[in-house]
Amino acid sequence: MLAGVLAYYLNWDLLLSLNFSVVWEYREVLLKGLLLTLALTACAAVSGLISGTILAIASQSPFAVIRWTVIAFVEIWRNTPLLVQLIWIHFALPLVTGINTTALQSGVIAITLQAAAYFTEIVRAGIESVPKGQWEAAYSLALPARIRWTRVILPPAIRTMIPPLVNLTISFFKGTAILSILHVSELMTVTNRISNVTFKPVELFSAIAVIYFVVGYLMSKTTLRLEYFLQKRERWCDLNGISLFGTAPICSRHLG
Repeated sequence: MLAGVLAYYLNWDLLLSLNFSVVWEYREVLLKGLLLTLALTACAAVSGLISGTILAIASQSPFAVIRWTVIAFVEIWRNTPLLVQLIWIHFALPLVTGINTTALQSGVIAITLQAAAYFTEIVRAGIESVPKGQWEAAYSLALPARIRWTRVILPPAIRTMIPPLVNLTISFFKGTAILSILHVSELMTVTNRISNVTFKPVELFSAIAVIYFVVGYLMSKTTLRLEYFLQKRERWCDLNGISLFGTAPICSRHLG
């Protein structure tokens, strides 16, 4: 019934007049915009994950000053809109510091800092999900901090962090569209420019909606496959008494 009502109110004249050949005509420009969008997403994910991991480890510090500094950074960047951060970095920061940045640089800085704040919380939660017994075993064996973190704490934490990390990466992939406010030449900006020239907004924005969906869907399916692979590897490692990530000196099964 709902489909019948929808079909009745559809503007069939408009639908029949749509010409999607404009998408193929400007395919190279759209591809360049997509590649920049993916590059921005990768930059945010990699830089944010590295920064977030460092900050998450720092949040476990016995020094209150370090912990509160991390908390302040996370809360500021998580609880303010990306659009506000973007505008402030591009227009206000140069007035305060005297350092000018291009639109692309401002976009990368804003999206990376917000990614770092969100990734910090995800990594922190992953670290805190590691059983207390593994911490105690690592300390009782007097393992160096580097070995303790890279071979005992982070490997099992990574397994629990993968789904939220990828989901957040997908969110940042879609969030790069907001950089169009600074006319960064990502997919949304490029599409808007083509639309202004060709007067084909319905065709173009429908096409990039499909592109965003397909890329996001592939990322999500890749995550599921990765989780399945890690689960199989974990069961195999448990049966053989070895570490899932490399040749760790301590098996997580024996530490738990």
